[in-house]
Amino acid sequence: MADVMMMTDSIDAKAAQLGIDLSSVDFDSIRLPPGDDFGIKSDDEDIYQEENLEFDSGFGNTIVVDNLPVVPREKFEKLEGVIRKIYSQIGVIKEDGLWMPVDSDTGKSLGYCFIEYNTPQEAELAKEKTHGYKLDRSHIFAVNMFDDFDRFMKVPDEWAPPETKPYTPGENLQQWLIDAKARDQFVIRAGSDTEVLWNDGRQLKPDPVYKRAFWTESYVQWSPLGTYLATVHRQGAAVWGGATTFNRLMRYAHPQVKLIDFSPREKYLVTYSSHEPSNPRDANRVVINVFDVRTGKVMRDFKGSADDFAIGGTGGVTGVSWPVFRWGGGKDDKYFARIGKNIISVYETETFSLIDKKSLKVENVMDFCWSPTDPILALFVPELGGGNQPARVSLVQIPSKEELRQKNLFSVSDCKMYWQSNGDYLAVKVDRYTKTKKSTYTGFELFRIKERDIPIEVLELENKNDKIIAFAWEPKGHRFAVIHGDNPKPDVSFYSMRSGQNTGRVSKLTTLKGKQANALFWSPTGRFIILAGLKGFNGQLEFYNVDELETMATAEHFMATDIEWDPTGRYVATAVTSVHEMENGFNIWSFNGKLLYRILKDHFFQFLWRPRPPSFLTPEKEEEIAKNLKKYSKKYEAEDQDVSLLLSEQDREKRRMLKEEWEKWVNQWRQLHEDEKLERQKLRDGEASDEEEEYEAKEIEVEELLDVSEEVLSFD
Repeated sequence: MADVMMMTDSIDAKAAQLGIDLSSVDFDSIRLPPGDDFGIKSDDEDIYQEENLEFDSGFGNTIVVDNLPVVPREKFEKLEGVIRKIYSQIGVIKEDGLWMPVDSDTGKSLGYCFIEYNTPQEAELAKEKTHGYKLDRSHIFAVNMFDDFDRFMKVPDEWAPPETKPYTPGENLQQWLIDAKARDQFVIRAGSDTEVLWNDGRQLKPDPVYKRAFWTESYVQWSPLGTYLATVHRQGAAVWGGATTFNRLMRYAHPQVKLIDFSPREKYLVTYSSHEPSNPRDANRVVINVFDVRTGKVMRDFKGSADDFAIGGTGGVTGVSWPVFRWGGGKDDKYFARIGKNIISVYETETFSLIDKKSLKVENVMDFCWSPTDPILALFVPELGGGNQPARVSLVQIPSKEELRQKNLFSVSDCKMYWQSNGDYLAVKVDRYTKTKKSTYTGFELFRIKERDIPIEVLELENKNDKIIAFAWEPKGHRFAVIHGDNPKPDVSFYSMRSGQNTGRVSKLTTLKGKQANALFWSPTGRFIILAGLKGFNGQLEFYNVDELETMATAEHFMATDIEWDPTGRYVATAVTSVHEMENGFNIWSFNGKLLYRILKDHFFQFLWRPRPPSFLTPEKEEEIAKNLKKYSKKYEAEDQDVSLLLSEQDREKRRMLKEEWEKWVNQWRQLHEDEKLERQKLRDGEASDEEEEYEAKEIEVEELLDVSEEVLSFD
């Protein structure tokens, strides 16, 4: 009643504020729009539809166990004790959460029971673990989720052919690639808003494409070829596509999903969730689904404890290294693999089962990575038996599981593997113990994958004791960069896998001494690199041309946390995300270090360029275009000139408007000054104080003491 009175008071107050006489309003004549939403569609209507909430209907934590023994009432307690013992091992059964219906005529049980758990995850696990459980020879459990019965009851008794809908062609999802200005898109997240924008380097500003509030509940992610934008929600994930409209294309139901990952060719989407059990002694429950991106169908799911998926990992979300499944190189999304205890499990996507129905056994394997272009696995196995069995790096061909190459490594403390983007080279950074075991030094094992017998070359820095801070291959190239030495000013060295006319030998190109850098960012087309000083270096940037071995520009983006090249290598974004409280936003630079524009955004979380698919041009055609670039560039130089003239005209128009606005403001004050003249004279007893000749200018001399000093003079 108090709530009703409070609501009535607020309505009366609002009516009084708006000047409405409620006594004159005929409430019976008011007609609201039809429908539960009164014609006002929510922004999230398409995300939270009833059909996507099957798992949240209220009975998701209840299972039905069938094929139980039919027993009289005196044996109820014994049978209930057996059932409770079996199912309480899986999760916590609610108080009064076990119920066995009884036949009212015979007083015997009906052969089934209902079990209610604290969480839906425990109920799902109970179904998975006990469906088909053999209580005795005559009683094999049949377990179903209670919600399934409601779904099955909706199936009509008579079959009817599905309604045939006319075909309507969808939007061209690659439309954005044929932008007349050859621009690239990027997505940003700030506060509750997610925005997709064009990067307009000529106009020196971003051009808005699409904006939506509360589009995602955690983060967004582009698919590897830029076709889809994925969002994450409590009910699962969704993908959106288009050039300007961004319609939802598909939903993937996975409650409480935390992480997502696309396969390289966008055919599959992997989703991950982790649920805390009601019993704190139990491990976290992990569910991983592999969806077909276009159909939304679950092709394979993986379930277990967090420990089952953390073996060999180095930490991530709840102890799981993400992505759990790593996709094989190549164009077909044919293989994916995960590491386990002494095994590498490799699956093929034709049947989503293990290759040869068994995992690859590798004793004590610690890490693996795929070639970016070929179905080749690189494996690292540490030393065993106190050093009696050396560490090794192996290259394994899939699906044959044939070992292509192996290299034994001695006195190894740590190892990291880096593939070059074309799969031509593999660099293995090896940290080794010195003879005294008190310190370590670093060297590189360089594999030439595409050459006969896969030769290996050893590279050691001039100062073997230098700490390796960062390593990065040149994309699509033969060079790599290394930051080495001690902070605050380490050195940066560039190497090539070619030596003059000898393409089979590594050579050093140059070493840059004393750079404020701790991260390397190559242009996706090679040739240019940014030497970045992040975190402790507060955003130092050096734009370097590796072809000419010269610095193009140095700059700073204070407190920068992220650096991303656009997919064409023309522009670079540097961003300050909300890990810092101040200066949140991003800068857009040209490839040679010219700051084009700066955008500040409070609570800035994400900046992601939209990836581009690989070019259809052959390397020969690209080389021909590069040679004849002047012929093609004339057209674009003319366009750039037109844009410059347009910008100049816009600047002139802007200055003209500012001048007009200023003159208008001055004239208004002059008019006001004139209107108030009589009032001022009246206040000053008729004196015309506005006339300048009424004032007398006087020159006044002021003496100022500037300094006092004391000097002792000698009379000798």
